[in-house]
Amino acid sequence: MDFTELIKRRESIRSYDPLKPVPEEKLKTILGAGQLALSAANRQPWKFLLISSPGMLEKVRGCYGREWFHDAPHVIVVVGLRDQAWTRSFDGYNSVETDAAIAMTHIILAAENEGVGACWIANYDPVKLGETLDLNRNEEIFGITPLGYPSPDFRKSGIKKRKTYDEVVRIL
Repeated sequence: MDFTELIKRRESIRSYDPLKPVPEEKLKTILGAGQLALSAANRQPWKFLLISSPGMLEKVRGCYGREWFHDAPHVIVVVGLRDQAWTRSFDGYNSVETDAAIAMTHIILAAENEGVGACWIANYDPVKLGETLDLNRNEEIFGITPLGYPSPDFRKSGIKKRKTYDEVVRIL
């Protein structure tokens, strides 16, 4: 698909078909897009946790309260590794959050390209989720997304509310 068309079509999906898991090959393609994401100094300070087993899905679902989240057959958790990220010498800025966000964006756009629904979620309980996933103190969760096919009755709205070009672009 043309990239511009892809970003115009992408919508956050909040209605999943729980009986239709994503084939392994598509999951690899989607996660591979995250693997290919750019990062500061090419450090790639991330891990992608793919949760598909019913037992672990049930535990992870307890970290985010929306009912629609419970129907997705997969969840991806993007974890950043702060000690592996590039740090700017001028002020100590650590790029882990930016790098993880770029990887998550690649994953979500790749899902759309594969016809798979996703929805970037930040409103989860990070302490509970970290404990559930048995993360160490260097591993920080920067986003989660359910992954699955939209439910049969779901229809995209096709409406994107965005600021105008002139509101967001400043030419100097």
